[in-house]
Amino acid sequence: MEIERLAIPEVVILRPKRFGDNRGFFSETWNRQTLAELGLELDFVQDNHSLSAEVGTIRGLHYQCPPFAQDKLVRVTRGRIIDVAVDLRRGSATYGRHVSAIVSAEEWNQILVPKGFAHGFCTLEPNTEVLYKVTAPYSPAHDRGIIWNDPDLAIDWMVPPDGAVLSDRDRKHPRFKDCDGCF
Repeated sequence: MEIERLAIPEVVILRPKRFGDNRGFFSETWNRQTLAELGLELDFVQDNHSLSAEVGTIRGLHYQCPPFAQDKLVRVTRGRIIDVAVDLRRGSATYGRHVSAIVSAEEWNQILVPKGFAHGFCTLEPNTEVLYKVTAPYSPAHDRGIIWNDPDLAIDWMVPPDGAVLSDRDRKHPRFKDCDGCF
C-alpha cells in the first residue's frame, strides 16, 4: 500500500496494490495492520455504497459532530470523482481550507478523510459508484453540512454551477462561516 499526504497532511491518498493475471485482478483494499504500520489507526464500523447516475452529482459537504464524528475511507469502483475535504478543526493551521483529489476506478486509489473535516464529492463520469468505510455509525442528530458552493471556500467542483445535481438537503446547508464548529 502506497500513501501520499496532501497539502493538508491529515488527508491522505492510499494506493492499494493490484495483482492481475488472465482472470482479472485481486486487491486488498483495506487491512487494519497495514494501515496501523502507516500510522493510521482506524476502527471501521460501517460500509456505505452510492451510485450516482449523472455527471455532476454532488454529495456533500457532510460531517458528523462528536461523539459520532467519522473517519472516512473513500474509493471508487466504477467511474471517477473529485473528492473534497474541508478542515473544520478550530485552531488548526489549515482551518477553513480544503484539499481535493481525483479518485477513480482506473487509478485504483482511495482517500482517507479524517474526523474534523467536512467531506463531499462530485461525479465526473456517469454511473459512478463510490464505496466508503466509516468509523462511526450514521447519527441524524449529529449530522451536519456546509453548502457546496460557499464562495468563501471557492471549491472547484469541476462542473459548472448550473450543471450540479444536488439533493434538496444539500441545497439547504449553511455556509462555512455559519456552521456550528463542533471540532
